[in-house]
Amino acid sequence: MTLTIEHASISDAAVLGGRRQNYGQAATAMNHDEAEQPLSISMLGTTAMLFEAPGALDLPAQQRIWSLAREVASWPGVREAVPGVTNLMLTFVRPPADPDALADALRDAWAAAGELRIEGKVIELPVVYGGEFGPHLQDVVDHTGLSVDEVVERHCAPLYTVYALGSHPGYCYLGGMDLRIATPRRKVPVLGLPGGAVSIGGVQTGVSASAGPSGWNTIGHTSMVFFDPSRDEPATLAPGDMIRFCVERVMR
Repeated sequence: MTLTIEHASISDAAVLGGRRQNYGQAATAMNHDEAEQPLSISMLGTTAMLFEAPGALDLPAQQRIWSLAREVASWPGVREAVPGVTNLMLTFVRPPADPDALADALRDAWAAAGELRIEGKVIELPVVYGGEFGPHLQDVVDHTGLSVDEVVERHCAPLYTVYALGSHPGYCYLGGMDLRIATPRRKVPVLGLPGGAVSIGGVQTGVSASAGPSGWNTIGHTSMVFFDPSRDEPATLAPGDMIRFCVERVMR
């Protein structure tokens, strides 16, 4: 087997670990079976490898990724195993001597991986929806054909699972959003999105942990702090934790 070599820095790879999937595609694209989406393993530079799992974007698949991460983290030469959304990034102490053999071992470990259930904490997040805090709420309304109240109700209904951290420190990729409020990413990203912005991008929702650019549709804001480098555990949430959004108020 020959591996594809992709030129990316380790910091780039961390983002790739959470963003390789095109979340703006139709929700049906997430339900292709494994035969239609082959497993992919590629090198990121010389000291990192990206494992991308086939199949649907759902919790059982993500639990297998968590299981795989726990298994390979103890392999010789592995510096870190970083779970992304249905993928896993490995970084190495030094370039692996035989990447093809390592890829084969990853395939075998994936075939044997069970669904690791993590009993994480549950966090309730009060959200102010709409107005200056949610400038794209109307865009979601226009795309879905739902009312403002229906969009907010469907957004708050699920108990979301944190699939992975990525994009920027403390940012959580969440699974479990109602597909009826799925909305494609914006064609032109917003450059100055504030921390705490609650947004929808494709079939996912998330909360920005810090200020920065984003192509997602911002529908609200929460005041919770998701990352503090002065704490022993800088990131507030971890894979397996759960979030429930609660309506603080709706600005019209």
